Parts: sequence; C-alpha cells; structure tokens
Amino acid sequence: MCPLGTGRIMSESSVASELCRKYLRLHLCNGIGAVRFGALLREIGDIDRVLTAAPRELTRVKGISEKLAASVARDRDEAAVEREIALAGEHGVRIICLADDEYPIALKRIDDPPPCLYVKGTLQREDAIALGVVGSRHSSRYGAEQAERFGALLGGAGFTVASGMARGIDTAAHRGALSAGGRTIAVLGCGLCHLYPPESTELARRIAASGAILSELPMNIAPDSKNFPPRNRIIAGLSLGILVVEAARRSGALITARLANEYNREVFAIPGRIDMITAEGCNELIKTGGAKLVTKLEDVLQELGETGEALMPASSNPAGTKCQGSLPFDSKAVEGRPLVSLTPQEAHTLRILGPEALPIEAFCDGGELAPSQVAAALTGLQLKGMVRRVKGDLYERTGPGAAAPS
Repeated sequence: MCPLGTGRIMSESSVASELCRKYLRLHLCNGIGAVRFGALLREIGDIDRVLTAAPRELTRVKGISEKLAASVARDRDEAAVEREIALAGEHGVRIICLADDEYPIALKRIDDPPPCLYVKGTLQREDAIALGVVGSRHSSRYGAEQAERFGALLGGAGFTVASGMARGIDTAAHRGALSAGGRTIAVLGCGLCHLYPPESTELARRIAASGAILSELPMNIAPDSKNFPPRNRIIAGLSLGILVVEAARRSGALITARLANEYNREVFAIPGRIDMITAEGCNELIKTGGAKLVTKLEDVLQELGETGEALMPASSNPAGTKCQGSLPFDSKAVEGRPLVSLTPQEAHTLRILGPEALPIEAFCDGGELAPSQVAAALTGLQLKGMVRRVKGDLYERTGPGAAAPS
C-alpha cells in the first residue's frame, strides 16, 4: 500500500518522458548526486554523450574517480530504470527531469538542481509564487500557532507554501495553507515509497490532493538524517523567500535560510521569546540583519516587489493592483493596517473576549453558539492573528487589529 495515500496506478508511459528515462539511467547510478550529475553534463555534453562515454572520458570530470567511472559505466542501463518506473507507477508518482517543461524554473536555476524530481500530486504554473515556511521540529505552542497562521495567510493570499512536512513548524504551515484552500508543497528527505514522519499519512494525502509531495531520491530510499539537509536547498530553490518560525542556533531551518540568501531569495523570521532555545536562531537572524522581522503578512509582501504588490490587500495597495487569490482582509484600514474579515461566529466570540483571558467555556455560557462553533471560531481568530491561546487553555486578544467589531 502506498504510504502517501491511495493513488491511481499509472502507466509507464505517463510516469516519465523519454528524455527523463535517459536522465534516470544516470541518476540511479550509485555515487552520482546532483553535483556530479551537473558536472558530467557540463564537461562531457548532453545526456546522450554522458551515457555513451567511456570510463576514461568520465574520469576527466572533477569528482569522478576511476572506481566511480567504472561503476557508472556498468550501472547506466535500462533495467534499473524500468524497475524504478514500474515502482513509481504503482504508487501514483510521476518523475520529471531537468529538461522537462514541467520542471520548476526557479529550482532549475540553483547551482545544484535535482536532476530528477519525483512528484506525488501536481505541479502548476502558480507554484512559481511560493514561500517556504520552516522551523523547529520541537516547536512551542506559540510557534505552531504562528506557523499555521502564516501558512493560512500565505495560502489565502495566493502563495504556494513550501515546507518539509516534518513534525512541528512544517506540519503546522502545511495545515494552515490547506485550511485556507491554498496550495502547498512538501519536500521529503526519503523516497516516495516511504513516509516520514510515519504519523503524517492523512496530512500527506491532503497535500498531494492540493499540491504536491516531492523528493529527489529514488523511490526505495528510506528516511535517513543525512538526506534532510540536502532537501533544504529544494525548499529554498522553489521559493521566492523563506520564513523561519522558531529555530535553534543549530537548526536545519537556518541551513535553509542560508541557502535562500545564497540563491538571492528573501529571508524572513518571526521573533520568538528570548528565554526559548528554539527561538535563539530566529532572534539572531533578525538581530544580525540576516532576516526581516515579520509580524504580519504585509511585512512579507512589501519585500517581494511587483509580486508582493499584486498580492497586497486592496487597502494596502494604493495603485489598486488586482490581488490574486482570496485574502482574509476587509477593505477598510485602521492605523495603516487592514482589518481582518470575520465570520459571524468569530465576531460574536471576539465581542465576548474583554481585556482578561477567558477559558473556552466562557464563550459558550450565553448559549448562542455550540461548543463546536466556538472552537472553530477561536481557531479562525488565532489564524488571523487576533486571538492567542495562553497557559491553561485560556484565550486572549492580540494585536492592534483585534478591536471588537461594532
């Protein structure tokens, strides 16, 4: 059974193009990663010349030893490709290569793009407007809430949210994007015969239905810690920028931020509590100027030039540029900030909430809303940054946009 959810078994012809099959012959050779693959193409020529080159010619390429050249000459056959394509087809996975039209253009332009991408779901043109959201696997409640909040705001604004589907911040960001009806892409550090973390089956199914799950690794490669840092470059390469939500000083999220800087992408960070280890990396990024401090969606949009202007809420966009996607903002503004558009249930819940934090039971006392409606309203208000949950499952107001509606 496919760990990424049930999928239609695909015919071999629909799994990979003829050109991709050639790329797979080299991609599946032991010892040939993205860097060596790229070097072989640059030094020897196109993929056809690489596949027919003698071992002596292969050794002229930097990083290709005689032993590796002999291994490549022996392994670059069709048998492994046929097995890989059959396995991908069984799992409803397509494989695309650098030369395929569907391959993401932004990713193609990094120094070491994956020669082949395994895709569960769909890649679309609008995925070019992507923002990566990354952070700690051991996130605090605050971090998870902010990741889900920004995932929803970005997804609702028309961004594709890219992350790694890890526990903690990644999972929250994906869920936020999905809750807003947005697209999201998960990049895994294992082959798509596997799922990591294993408890994410339902989330993976939803992501594949509303975006894509990607990997550069052959189908049967099991989860391994050494494969997670390389996948960070894919998240950075796919994105216009990276938003870091909670990261310790030694964190994979900071690797992603560093790579984003190298790729000339924008880097953003949400400030965290000064007494939290998992916020030290974010706070240091902001302190040293390595990331722009973010507290609201507009902080991101303002740094993205024309793309950000096109996605800016109408009240924050004097030029009147048409916004793409559904933005959760009203047309009015208070103190330069757009008001959040509330559902009737959210507005009722917010009116009850005064200056003091309240437990969830307090919102049900009047009997106007069922407990399930109150829970949904509080979740919506958290995603919109107007309410936060504090110690003891109490809820309190947050931010200047949280004035009670009249």
